[in-house]
Amino acid sequence: MLKVAFLAILLLGSAAVTAADSAPRVGLVLSGGGARGAAHIGVLKVLEEQRVPIHAIAGTSMGAVVGGLYASGLSATEIAALIDSDEWRAAFTEPAPRDRLSFRRKSEDQNFLVKFPLGIKSGSFRLPKALVSGQRVSQALRRATFPVAARAQFDQLPIPFRAVATDLETGDAVVLSGGDLVDAMRASLAAPGVFAPVEIDGRLLVDGGLANNLPVDVAQAMGVDLLIVVDVGFPLRKRDTLDSVTTISNQMLSILIRRGSDVQRSHLRASDILISPNLGEASSFDFAIIPQATQLGEAAARAALSRLSAVAWSTDRYAEWRAARAAARQQSPQIESVRVAESAVRYARLIAGSFTAATLDVNRIDAAVTTLFGRGNFESVEYRVRGEAGEALEVAARRNSWGPNYVRFGLSLQDDFNGNSNYNAAARFVLADIGPLAAEWVWDAQVGVEPRLATEAHIPFGDEARWFWMPQASFELRNVPLVRNGERIAEYRLRTSEYGVDLGRELANWGEVRAGVRRETGRARLRLGDPSLASSDEFDIREFFGRVSIDTLDNRHFPRRGQYFVTEWRGERESLGSDRNADIVTIDWLSARSRGRDTVALWTSLGTQIDSAEDNVRSLFPLGGFLNLSGIAPETLSGRHFAIARALYYRQIGRGGEGFLNVPAYAGLSLEVGNVWDDRSDISFGSSLKQGSLFFGFDTLLGPVYIGTGFGEDSESNFYLFLGRTF
Repeated sequence: MLKVAFLAILLLGSAAVTAADSAPRVGLVLSGGGARGAAHIGVLKVLEEQRVPIHAIAGTSMGAVVGGLYASGLSATEIAALIDSDEWRAAFTEPAPRDRLSFRRKSEDQNFLVKFPLGIKSGSFRLPKALVSGQRVSQALRRATFPVAARAQFDQLPIPFRAVATDLETGDAVVLSGGDLVDAMRASLAAPGVFAPVEIDGRLLVDGGLANNLPVDVAQAMGVDLLIVVDVGFPLRKRDTLDSVTTISNQMLSILIRRGSDVQRSHLRASDILISPNLGEASSFDFAIIPQATQLGEAAARAALSRLSAVAWSTDRYAEWRAARAAARQQSPQIESVRVAESAVRYARLIAGSFTAATLDVNRIDAAVTTLFGRGNFESVEYRVRGEAGEALEVAARRNSWGPNYVRFGLSLQDDFNGNSNYNAAARFVLADIGPLAAEWVWDAQVGVEPRLATEAHIPFGDEARWFWMPQASFELRNVPLVRNGERIAEYRLRTSEYGVDLGRELANWGEVRAGVRRETGRARLRLGDPSLASSDEFDIREFFGRVSIDTLDNRHFPRRGQYFVTEWRGERESLGSDRNADIVTIDWLSARSRGRDTVALWTSLGTQIDSAEDNVRSLFPLGGFLNLSGIAPETLSGRHFAIARALYYRQIGRGGEGFLNVPAYAGLSLEVGNVWDDRSDISFGSSLKQGSLFFGFDTLLGPVYIGTGFGEDSESNFYLFLGRTF
């Protein structure tokens, strides 16, 4: 009996193995479609629930991204967490978030310059190749696929994979079956004009949807028996919505893509399963639809359950298949050395300083890439894992193709509708990427109420290029009021020339310390008032200088989180040849916190000069104007000491693309307490002025625009139109 039972078990086991071996090999085809491609994730969730194994994947554009991630061993849930994250959505916007910029790039926000630079090359202005560089998309994909980064052939992935791209020069479809997985996904996703093209093996590649948006033929060539095809396509608009150049151009592109997809559909066999989620006219560029698109993908897959069940595996066998996929991600590459790609030899010192450890994990690699890219010199910073065991990390850095020199423009305007107005227009010209550590030579020019001409050279040194020398010089004109007992009794036109040199160090990308020696000469010419009120109209100041700066704000115009802190000391010394001995200290601190669309910010500024009772027009602190005691006219107060504290609340009432004027819009109010004093002993809360404002703000391409009214005790209401930085 035992022999009979044992023989029966062997026969049953053999039959089970034969049945498993005879199960059809299933291929998965995922079409392009931008944000609509989130429906692919919903389909994958249902396939996992129904225990349907996938033996090969071919994808185009967003389908290549989802397919490549799944082929690397990620589950549908893990892919959904990535694609529906704030980080992924932010990766499709430019410029990069401030928390990814170097401190030097952040410091440019101190001026009222527009966000977008114009490259200068061969004597003409240049624009970037695309709206989005793709750097953050690449970094997100590299983190997600790092465990399989050393696999040079896509057939070696947990699931064999193919990505389809388009040769930008010939228009031919290019099937990518090996090389760098992230490069393949990025090339397939690179919609022309939106993302920069990706160069692979000498070919300039862009979005595969232009040549083959539904790669049925590619999957069939991978040796599968049956296809599951998910087409999220591009819908055709109705006639009444074709009312602009953009919609008509998109319609033309959709027609061409759909015709190619129809040809691919004709290759399907009767046994193949076609899933077409009903996404309506959802935009390919609206990543807010990702949760909804995922649900619609699930619904479409569930409608095909009767056919999917025919290729489902048993619980145990499917569990073994999933375990094998997951196991491939357990052993990440062990990086033992870092080398510089041939194309990036120019930046060898910068790269060596950023990647300092002998063994790096994916988080430290990503942080180093972020730091290097945040310097602003590069169009992309990429890394690739080399060697069979992934023991070498190759880093490539490609400098901006539209530069590296660039110019930024800015405009500042303030009007209180009471006869007090001023404006300034500025330009900053940057000679960038000088030498192996990417030194910079900057020129600033400004015209208007406060003309200015300045230059500085930022010269990094050291292994990590965080230390720097900064020789600088400037010439400027500005008005300075002289106020006594709340009454403006004089106004001076201050003409100054300054030069000096600083030594400093950046503290990661969130802070900086610097110290230096400076000389400032000038003359104060009386414009209004009695000339006898000033002790001297000429000055020669020689001083020591020190500053500590911290900046973690996410936005300099309308911060929603983070802090900004600057404390500065100037020590005028007769021993250096200065006219007097004096110590002048200023502090500026801002902290912002948000919940949903609501933000609360606390902002405090103060300054004091420690010297004789002698008045020095150059050292007077002005107050007055929007958010600087909003109830009084701009710069109607001045004194040797000042302090002001503000509490601000603002709510985002419109986002870019949907808000008023099609830009991010805010409504807010401020409460302000502060004053100026000539004697330190007079400083008290009781002598402070209590002011406030109500305002609307718009974060435009030209900079922040405010329309508001100021009010307060012992003052009339003031109305403001303000363009330029306030915080």
